[in-house]
Amino acid sequence: MSNLYQSHKILFLNTLAFSVCFACWTLNGVLVTYLVDQGIFNWTVVEVGWLLGIPILSGSIFRLPIGILTDKFGGKIIFASLLLLCSIPLFLLPFANSFWSFAVLSFLFGLVGTSFAVGIGYTSVWYPQNWQGRALGIFGMGNAGAALTTVIAPTLLNDFSQNDPENGWKMLPITYAIVLVIMGILFIVFAKNKKPQGDSKDISTLLKPLKSVRVWRFGAYYFLVFGCFVAYSQWLLPNFMNVYQTTLVMGGMFATMFSLPSGVIRAFGGYLSDKYGARKVMYWVLGSSIVISFLLMFPKMEILTAGSGVLAAKSGVVTEISASTIKIDGEPQTINTKEVTEKEVKSILPVKKSWQEVVVQQNQEVKKKELLAKGITQIKFEANMWVYAVLVILIGISWGIGKAAVFKHIPEYFPNEVGVVGGMVGLIGGLGGFVGPIIFGYLLNSTGLWTSSWIFIFLISLGCLLWMHRTIIKILRVKSPNFTKEIEDNK
Repeated sequence: MSNLYQSHKILFLNTLAFSVCFACWTLNGVLVTYLVDQGIFNWTVVEVGWLLGIPILSGSIFRLPIGILTDKFGGKIIFASLLLLCSIPLFLLPFANSFWSFAVLSFLFGLVGTSFAVGIGYTSVWYPQNWQGRALGIFGMGNAGAALTTVIAPTLLNDFSQNDPENGWKMLPITYAIVLVIMGILFIVFAKNKKPQGDSKDISTLLKPLKSVRVWRFGAYYFLVFGCFVAYSQWLLPNFMNVYQTTLVMGGMFATMFSLPSGVIRAFGGYLSDKYGARKVMYWVLGSSIVISFLLMFPKMEILTAGSGVLAAKSGVVTEISASTIKIDGEPQTINTKEVTEKEVKSILPVKKSWQEVVVQQNQEVKKKELLAKGITQIKFEANMWVYAVLVILIGISWGIGKAAVFKHIPEYFPNEVGVVGGMVGLIGGLGGFVGPIIFGYLLNSTGLWTSSWIFIFLISLGCLLWMHRTIIKILRVKSPNFTKEIEDNK
């Protein structure tokens, strides 16, 4: 009972610290936007983009070495050190007076993003196999720390700037730094250090698991369920504003409806992975990601194409043309006219309309089978905003469950290298969050379609599912050759 109490205490500290770190990791999203809007710094759009991405980049690329240090020295030492050291660039941020000084300090405090690799390794050593999924899922709920910044930071900035509009913002990074210091002290006082079982390993031994293809396969899964999740957390706001002309507030609400449930449901994903197995859960996650991204691929569009026309029943002269008929030598042939309605009917499914437009003139001589009226078909797809929003929320929930399932795999296959393997997988996922918006932007520019990003998601989801299924079939053939032979014989 005491062991379980100790484990739960460490899990609580890890989750709380990770939430604080994740809030700090996304600080620039609010702070840089505010500084530019208020004219305090005249950074270009490109410079703003880099300042938003730099903390995400540093917090991703250093996850592997931090994971190695966690396996080697234990989570208490590394987590406490990380919290205290990352507070220093935040304390210095108010003194930044140029793009480069702000960028360097952002790179340094962005290292709080490596807290994921520390927490994964440190949490897993405290729990038995049947608890791993739930524990890591609960820890992963710290992703919701990003919502803390988007909710609290704007209010704090307004309060700090009331009396000093020019320098009031400087209190925000100082506040975040103080919270990191407090969290670091709590870790030193209440946490207990613990390392994976086994002899002390040198760096080459610790890095040995990275030669396994399995690690890179897990990284590909995490690129989708975490990296693309982070990317869409930023991408959805301009998406809704451009396609559906929503306000900034409403677009932000839809983006929150995507990100918040995805973070909270991660614990449930851990429970499902413990109960049904991570592999089975990943089948459902990847399958649902394929189906939902396919449905999201279709843009709001209108297509005009050739339809069924009217041909002359006999040779003769066009004697009369009206809105609905063409007469040849006095004999009428009916044409369909375009119906004009005052208000377009909204429909979830594509709506088809067909009509015909006259191409001949009065007193014109025509031959049998000659075209009298060309056919036009209009296919209109409104891509209903609320249907789109529901699908986006569902894929976010699916990815949230998938994040827990991916990390349920790691302690099963690499029980003594959770830190290093988790760090590598987290690195790949974090890089997905960094490069995702860049890829989406290039796709948008080249295709002109906002939904082109969902085509990318569809292909990544399909690739991951095929890779996982192929691996499982290969393992079955090796371990149960007679069973697979019977399946093939009974086809």
